[in-house]
Amino acid sequence: MTGPLSGLRINIDSAGLKRRVDELALISEAPAPVVTRVLFSEADMRGREYVRTAAREAGLALREDAVGNIFARWEGSEPGLPAVGSGSHTDAIPNAGRYDGVVGVLGAFESLAALKRAGFKPRRSLEVVMFTAEEPTRFGLGCLGSRLMAGTISVERARALRDPEGRTLDDLRAAAGYSGSLESVRLPKGYYHSFVELHIEQGPILEERKVPIGIVEHIAGPSSYRVTLHGEGGHAGAVLMKVRHDAMLAGAEIALAVERAALESGSPDTVGTVGVFRIEPGAVNSVPFRAYLEIDLRDARLDSRAKALADIRGAADRACARRGIRMEFEEINADPPAEGDPRTIAIAEEVCSGLGLRSLRMVSRAYHDSLFMARVSPTTMIFIPCLNGWSHRPEEFATTEHIASGAEVLAHTMAQLAV
Repeated sequence: MTGPLSGLRINIDSAGLKRRVDELALISEAPAPVVTRVLFSEADMRGREYVRTAAREAGLALREDAVGNIFARWEGSEPGLPAVGSGSHTDAIPNAGRYDGVVGVLGAFESLAALKRAGFKPRRSLEVVMFTAEEPTRFGLGCLGSRLMAGTISVERARALRDPEGRTLDDLRAAAGYSGSLESVRLPKGYYHSFVELHIEQGPILEERKVPIGIVEHIAGPSSYRVTLHGEGGHAGAVLMKVRHDAMLAGAEIALAVERAALESGSPDTVGTVGVFRIEPGAVNSVPFRAYLEIDLRDARLDSRAKALADIRGAADRACARRGIRMEFEEINADPPAEGDPRTIAIAEEVCSGLGLRSLRMVSRAYHDSLFMARVSPTTMIFIPCLNGWSHRPEEFATTEHIASGAEVLAHTMAQLAV
């Protein structure tokens, strides 16, 4: 069978879904239109309660694990079978928008509710996950919940994480009311039959090509690094230029090297960013004696990412040697790319064709929880357009029509996978 299941007529409550997205956006650490919900903050905890309420209203059974991943389940007629999963996240970086992640959680709830209204009877259970800490804001490491579920981060390393105030994951989860061993978070082998995540594109391609649905066949592999530079401080007027060991200038050379390495990697998908750059003492009349950088480097190919990293390290070594700077270069994470599952991709494409929606196979240059779910289950993602490709900013926007189309494609795809 191809396309939507014969006789299954799904009606997405687009107005209700938009209302839920807008309501959740008001739960924030900053005034509208800004959305900020950092892991286990007061806003995050209120957002979690909103998610629980939305899941119950969709008729789904709830459970939560020891790190705060929330699971909302519709039990199938054969509950012993591996489930069909979907979901995303609702935490948000500072100064973010309302659609990133949220569409994939609330949209999945509406997809299952629409299937219930249509009288669909799944053989496999259908489950939506709200993942803990997809964003790296609290600990500098993204996708913490899905990493623990997939077993791609050790419990020991998770316990060693510290936030900027020195608080541990165990400290924060206990304060949020989550107990139990972190070891219990890892999914049993074969837990999911397949996993499909709905998400805004966070890029301009679908909008530019006027295509309503993207189907992800590759997710770029992220890596990130901390660089600490130790120079010599001094009075800006008294230390002559020829004898300076300015940590900030070495950092500036490294930041430019990141840009250059990404542009010259040989892959159009290589992107490099210096998203954090701090100097000490930070006074206008003092030579910086220390600089701290965080580098984000990602690609859909490991070979070109490795080339870019080697170029960055070489340029950093040369800059520090020339300026008399001592450097510490630390890897935070280096995750491989993920491949979308061909069968799941084909089903999603057939669904789009049956619904009369154009679709486009895509690379996700942003990474998502699906990057780690692909380690444990056949996985793909469904993208919808977003205005100008904007994301991680208050102007982030997706139309109600596109959100509803994404939820409809998700519902039919999950239904196909669940029979």
